Amino acid sequence: MRVIKTVEKLQSEIKTLQKQGKTIGFVPTLGALHEGHMSLIRLSKKSSDVTLASIFVNPTQFNQASDLKKYPRTYKKDADLLKKEGCDILFYPSTEEVYPKGLKTEVAIDFGHLDKVLEGAFRSGHFEGVAQVVKRLLDITTPDHLYMGQKDFQQTAIIAHLIEHFKLSTKLIICPIIREKHGLAMSSRNERLKPSQRKKAAILYETLLYANRLKNRKSYKYIEEKALARIEAAGFKPEYFKIINGKNLRAASAKTKYVVACLAVWVDDVRLIDNKILKRDLS
Repeated sequence: MRVIKTVEKLQSEIKTLQKQGKTIGFVPTLGALHEGHMSLIRLSKKSSDVTLASIFVNPTQFNQASDLKKYPRTYKKDADLLKKEGCDILFYPSTEEVYPKGLKTEVAIDFGHLDKVLEGAFRSGHFEGVAQVVKRLLDITTPDHLYMGQKDFQQTAIIAHLIEHFKLSTKLIICPIIREKHGLAMSSRNERLKPSQRKKAAILYETLLYANRLKNRKSYKYIEEKALARIEAAGFKPEYFKIINGKNLRAASAKTKYVVACLAVWVDDVRLIDNKILKRDLS
C-alpha cells in the first residue's frame, strides 16, 4: 500500500492509473477505522481496479471544538488495517493540503429540505462541512466509484444530490450497515463508550427491529412515540426517532414506498446514529 500525503503527488499517481485504463474506487474516512470501513474496502476491491482510501479528520464538519478534539486518531492501527485488507493507496493529507490558502473550497448548493431535518436540525452547518470536504476530495481523486455506508443515511442523500448538482461522473455506491454482535451499528464513536454502555446501547437496534415489526400494524406516529419511550426507559437521551421517506427525507405516509426509520441518541456524552429500511419498493 502506498501512502501519499500531498495532492500533487496523488493526482499525478491517479493520472497515470487512468491513462492505463484503471478504474478507481474511493473510500473517504475520518480514521478510527473498524469493520464497517473494511467492508467498504472489500466492496471497492471487487468492482474497481484500484482502491483508494483517505484518512482526514475534517474540521469543517464538527459543530463543537470539543467533539473534534475528542475524535479518536489512530493512524498506525488504521494504516495496518487498510494494508491488511489490500487497499492500494492511502491518502493521508494535512489540513493545509485539503484547504490550501487562497483556494475557495466552500460548496454553495441549495439542498432544499435534505439538510434541514434529522441531523440538520440538531447539527447546524454540519452538512455544509461534509459537502465541502467530499466535493474537495472528489475533485482531487476523480474516482469512478465512491463508497459510503448506509449508517449515515442522510449524508448519502446529501452526497447523491451534490454529485447530481455538479454532474460528476463518479457513481455513489451505498453499502450496508455492519453491526457488532449485539446489533449496535459499528462507529468510530463506539470506542468512546464504556463496555457497560456499549452492551446497553443494543437497545437502539432492538428499537429499530421493534419498529420494523409494527410497520404494518400501527401508524408511523405511534411507532415513533413508542420507540422514543423505549430508548428513554433504557436511560438514554434520544434526539429523534423519525420514520421518513427514503427519497426525500420527509415524513413517511402510509403510501410511501421507500420507508426508513432513523434515530439519534446520546449515551452520556457520546452521540450515536442508526437507521433501518422498513420498506423499499422502488417500482
